[in-house]
Amino acid sequence: MSQSGQITKTISLKQYGIKSASVHYQCSPQELHNKTIALQQGVESSFGALAINTGEFTGRSPKDRFIVKDSITKDKIWWGGINIPFAPDDFDKLYSKVVDYLSHKPLFVRDAYACADPKYRINIRVINEYPWSNFFAYNMFLRPEPSELEDFKPEWIIVNAPGFMAISKEDGTRQHNFAILNFTKKIALIGGTGYTGEIKKGIFSALNFILPVYKNTLPMHCSANVGKDGSTAIFFGLSGTGKTTLSTDPERKLIGDDEHGWTAENTIFNFEGGCYAKVINLSKNQEPDIYNAIKKGAILENVIMDKDGHVDFTDQSITPNTRVSYPIHHINNIQPNSIGKNPKNIFFLTADAFGVLPPISKLTPGQAAYHFISGYTAKVAGTEAGINEPKPIFSACFGAPFMPLHPTKYAEMLSAKMKSAGVTVWLVNTGWTGGPYGIGKRMELKYTRAMIAAAMDGSLEAANKDNYHIHSVFGVLQPRVCPNVPTAVLSPRKTWKNDEGFYIKAFALAKSFVDNFKQFEEFANPEIMSGAPNVKPKN
Repeated sequence: MSQSGQITKTISLKQYGIKSASVHYQCSPQELHNKTIALQQGVESSFGALAINTGEFTGRSPKDRFIVKDSITKDKIWWGGINIPFAPDDFDKLYSKVVDYLSHKPLFVRDAYACADPKYRINIRVINEYPWSNFFAYNMFLRPEPSELEDFKPEWIIVNAPGFMAISKEDGTRQHNFAILNFTKKIALIGGTGYTGEIKKGIFSALNFILPVYKNTLPMHCSANVGKDGSTAIFFGLSGTGKTTLSTDPERKLIGDDEHGWTAENTIFNFEGGCYAKVINLSKNQEPDIYNAIKKGAILENVIMDKDGHVDFTDQSITPNTRVSYPIHHINNIQPNSIGKNPKNIFFLTADAFGVLPPISKLTPGQAAYHFISGYTAKVAGTEAGINEPKPIFSACFGAPFMPLHPTKYAEMLSAKMKSAGVTVWLVNTGWTGGPYGIGKRMELKYTRAMIAAAMDGSLEAANKDNYHIHSVFGVLQPRVCPNVPTAVLSPRKTWKNDEGFYIKAFALAKSFVDNFKQFEEFANPEIMSGAPNVKPKN
């Protein structure tokens, strides 16, 4: 290292089979920003943030995600449509083709790590074909101090070649894009797609195997924050349910917005060093922290801008999955070490487009495990081709595409940790009230925030005590009153003003839950099964 602190270390990629590449090592965000623009792969927005287009893929491709089936994984992975096996020999052949493709090219290499708690830290080397992919890795992974780079020893490597197109008949892939994890060789191999989310989700998927199998730590697809009293709150939820929005609270310090571990010592640590937030319909008034994080050092993905670089956040002509990545220090109110203690409240977020779940309800341990395994939300008309009315969506553990083990393994770990820590679990509906999508309206964010605040400060429990109403279909404990929330909002049935219509929708949704859960029944204990909803009226 030079006296100015500039990193002068050079590295070779020959050990990975990459020959004669021109290596740009540990470039600064500004260098990568400038390089992207010089290569005409991006432009600068009026915010100062880099804006790029990820090309053909604007989201993950779950059917093209594979895990190498070998002696480490064959008896542990939950194989099937989510965790698709890939032959070791096919991996070796494809890897050889990818590194040959990358040889003799200018490449962007970054050393980083995952897991903020030093006990669980995993060193990562990221090898990128494009500068903006490497910029994304800077934003999203944890950044070593310059002194730590001198003797840095990567445990996992990510090889990222968006421009390489597989030949499915030769390479064992489904089509030309792929994301493959090899636990024996500790490689995440990504090709044929420029979508940056594949980079971070590859390591997240690896940790979802490593931490529970070897470290007795529960990996979670969640956000987390900590209050002034030191208590940690955890937010689970699928895309569009408000996970990032609701955890970014000016009254609480953000630990992280997407991926965390829960240790045997009851601490919560962030896997990442940044945030990857949706920006469709982003509003400075509704989500000021995310809006203000969009500045120099952030990367906007697949947004529409005018000739002066002004972003139209309502325009989804490229994709509704428009995104921004930024380092976590772009948020002012953060937990400095990205570690929290004393978890006290867990929130399962769902955007129920049928309007039958309460805006907030308290769950028993059995219900908590059942809803965790179910991972429910809904898609509404217009979000995807072919969806013309609300559709229930289930993603086990609120992150099935990233969970290599059977969902009941994570649910059992969660139940045990909940009980040992004395955690209260709440189901929060950020979706529709007063009727289903098309008739009712979306729950107001100010009310959702008020309900979550009341749950965390204890005033919701104090106001209801033993006076909760039991939801007649889902059996959850529904509060009758909540500070700063109109009482009428708390009962979904009353907001409908149509009891018959409400119960038709409620029992239909309950049946969807039960039908989805049949795949897990043989692995679920009686306590978990006690959390199931009613599918028909009780006599």
